[in-house]
Formats: sequence, structure tokens, C-alpha cells
Amino acid sequence: MSSKGILLFARNNTEIDYIKQAKFLAQRAKEYLDLPVSIVTDTANTDLDGFDKVITVSSDENNVKSFYDGQNYKSNIQWKNSLRTQAYNLTPYDETLLLDTDIVICNSNFAECFDNFEDFQIYKNSIDLVDRETDLEFLRLADSGIDFYWATCVFFRKTAVNKLFFDLLIHIEQNWDHYVKAYGILTSNFRNDYVFSIGIHIINGFKPGSFAKSLPGKLYHITDKSVLKEIKNEELLLLLEDPTDTQNNTLLRTKGINVHAMNKFSLNRCIDEQ
Repeated sequence: MSSKGILLFARNNTEIDYIKQAKFLAQRAKEYLDLPVSIVTDTANTDLDGFDKVITVSSDENNVKSFYDGQNYKSNIQWKNSLRTQAYNLTPYDETLLLDTDIVICNSNFAECFDNFEDFQIYKNSIDLVDRETDLEFLRLADSGIDFYWATCVFFRKTAVNKLFFDLLIHIEQNWDHYVKAYGILTSNFRNDYVFSIGIHIINGFKPGSFAKSLPGKLYHITDKSVLKEIKNEELLLLLEDPTDTQNNTLLRTKGINVHAMNKFSLNRCIDEQ
């Protein structure tokens, strides 16, 4: 029987505790999905009880990113965003669900990916809970570039084709400066969404293809200019930004939907209140 589980990458920076998020996500994964969770981290001397496996890594990264906490706070801090390309080599499972730590699980949809025949599953689309015009950033890598895929949630089995794919991702990461230019990407910051999107484009023969299948259900998201206010079982309370008026925000309560809560400051506050 093949082993099944969830893999998380969690490496703290000076302001954001990703380990805290990973622990919280692991609790909810066991509650809603009944799956073991392993963690990849460079954080030593930390209580990591509750994880199936702890995989220790080391890295030195120069990525700096602007992190928002709503529309009125911004901090430029280190962004430890690499190593996800190593997920195939690092996972202890034959079938792996790879998740960002800022996913708030509120239903059992993710469990269905293990029952599907497709060996590689990913979301091409995520629904913005803010009612705004289409955000081109999440559609294509550049104005006339290739399709965008969310590396936020990825399912894969250990197959020869997937090994080839992840080896390709490692190659793209190692030659990131070249691929930034080749694909017309406007930022030099390494970003997993871009790497997976480029990898899918290449493995499909540099054209639309059938390698990547969709994960089950739908993924919703808020950017870090909105604020997660409360987590209560499968209900979330969010303060949504108004892109046209910083003084005009909207409260929204959701129930039973998985949300990618990009405002990591507010997510950690909600975890502290649990």
C-alpha cells in the first residue's frame, strides 16, 4: 500500500512565524483530512511534536519581499521561498499533497486528490474574495506570457514523469536569471508559482497541454491587503480591502471553503487566539 501525506515548508523570518502556521495547518489537516503531516524546516530548537516527520534543511536566501498587514502596514523582509522544487526528493510519501502554511482548511476537498487517477494536480485558478477586476498577476507570468499556476497547493505521486518534472524545476531554480529573461518576468525575485508555471509549460512541449490536472474543489484567496479577523471551526471572518478606497473595507464571513490567507500577520494573530 502506498503511503499518503501532506508536506509543508516552514522557515521563519524576522517577523513571521511559519512554524506556528504549520502546526495549526497540521491540526486542521488531521481534523478535516485525516492525513499525516511532515514539515521541512531550517528552524532548530523548536517544539515540532505532532508532525509525522521533521526534515531539516539549510539555505541562504537573498529574496526580500514586501509583506502587508492590511492596507496601512508594509514591511520589507526576507522571503525564504526556495527548496519547494526539492519536494519530490524530500517527501517521505508515495503520494504527497504539498501545501503553503497559510492555507486555512475548512473542508475535506483535498482528500479527494488521493482518489483521482491523475498523478499531478494543481490549481490554475483561485477565486479572489475581493470583488475586483481580474488581477492579471494571477493569470499570466507577463502581459503576453504563459499561463499562471498556483504552487500554493500541489498533489503528486512518485512516478517517472513527475521525477522528470521536479528535476526540471530544480534546473529552472538553478538558472533563474535566465528564465526570468526568457519568460519576460518583471521581477528577479524567485517565486514558486512562476517556477511551476514555467515547468508545466516546458513539459507540455512549450504549448498548452495535459500534464497538469486540476485539484478537486475550489481555492479561494485574499491578498495581504485584506485581513483575517477570526477562525471559528469552518467559519472565517475577513475584512476585505477596497482597492479603490482604503477607508472603505467590507466584512465577510465564509463557511466551509478553503482559503489561502496571504496576510500572514493576521493569520498568526488568529492562531494565537485559538
